[in-house]
Amino acid sequence: MTHRVFGVTGWKNSGKTTLTERLVAEFVRRGFSVSTVKHAHHGFDVDRPGSDSFRHRAAGAGEVAIVSSNRWALMHELRDEAEPQLERILERILERLAPCDLVLVEGYKREAHAKIECRRLGSKDDAPLAPHDPNIVAVAADHATDAGTLPLFALDDVAAIADFVAATVGLSRPR
Repeated sequence: MTHRVFGVTGWKNSGKTTLTERLVAEFVRRGFSVSTVKHAHHGFDVDRPGSDSFRHRAAGAGEVAIVSSNRWALMHELRDEAEPQLERILERILERLAPCDLVLVEGYKREAHAKIECRRLGSKDDAPLAPHDPNIVAVAADHATDAGTLPLFALDDVAAIADFVAATVGLSRPR
């Protein structure tokens, strides 16, 4: 199965995790299955309350992958499933991600997948990423900003952003 992938990118403290979390919840509310991939720093911890990956899972993501230059981890929420046999775990590892309707990728500023750039007052940097990345297909901001020719969304307009993401990746009504 080819996964539909869409990214949320931006500088530190630009609202990436909050938007990703809210998009996961919105797509799950709409009846879609969602997995996330979170780019993390070298020494991330798995998985403590309040962490980005914890927030992704709490929002309803069935699987969450965390990736850094030192390690990667895939967490699968069992929810109402029984504990899987080792054989099934190995199948999952080989598959990397279980089939899902959408994979949301948080971070990965330099990778070649469609993504929305978050801009928030008070972020680490305010230099726009979009002019230098043709894979940024929209901008979401909490303030007036120049998005050039790209669609511009309010950072908290999750429903409109979800509609845009669905249209961009060809996601139609849930099965």
